[in-house]
Amino acid sequence: MKTAAFLLTGLLFAATAGAAGTQAPAKADLVKGQAIATQMCVACHTADGSRGSPANPILAGQHADYLFKQLTEFKEGKRKNAVMSGMVAALTPEDMKNVAAFYASKTAKPGFAKDKTLVALGEKIYRGGISDRAIPACAACHSPNGAGMPAQYPRLAGQHSDYTELQLNTFRSGARANNASMVAIAAKMNDREIKAVSDYIAGLR
Repeated sequence: MKTAAFLLTGLLFAATAGAAGTQAPAKADLVKGQAIATQMCVACHTADGSRGSPANPILAGQHADYLFKQLTEFKEGKRKNAVMSGMVAALTPEDMKNVAAFYASKTAKPGFAKDKTLVALGEKIYRGGISDRAIPACAACHSPNGAGMPAQYPRLAGQHSDYTELQLNTFRSGARANNASMVAIAAKMNDREIKAVSDYIAGLR
C-alpha cells in the first residue's frame, strides 16, 4: 500500500510539473511597453507610434509579432541600422515583447498618396504585380487592404511613402537582407516602380 501511495504521489507530481512546463507564456505588459516607448522611442516614432517623421516607420497598429521579430533582428545584427541597434542593445526579449504589444495596441491613422501621376502604376503593381518580370502582387502577402499578416508580413496601409521607398531600395541594394523574398522582388524593380508602389501604399486603407 505504501509503495502504491508513493507511486501515485510521484505520478501526480510529474503530471503537475508537466502541466506547469506547458503553461502559455505571460501576456505582454502594455504599461511597461509604454514606459519603454516613452523613454526610448518617442523622439523618432512619436508617443503612440503614429505619423511622425516620414523617414521613420509608423508603428501604430503594426503586428506585435512582426515588431518583435524586427527588434530581435536589430539586436542580433540580422537587420542593420546603427540607431536601432543601439536602442535595442539593452532591451531584454520581455522588453521587446512589451513595447511591440504597446504599439500594436494603437490605431493607425490613415495616410495619403502624394503623386497622382503614379497612383495607377502603384495600384497595378500592388494588386497585380509585374508579370513579365515575375514580380508578385504585393497584395498576395500584405493583403488587398494592406493589413498584412502577423509575424511574417507587416501591415503596410498608410505607411509613409518615404519610408517604404527607402526599405525597398535597401532590399534592392542588399543593405537590408533579413527577408530573402523581398530582396529578390525589389531587385527586379526600377526607381519609378518603387516610388509608385510606395506612394500607393501610403494612401491604402
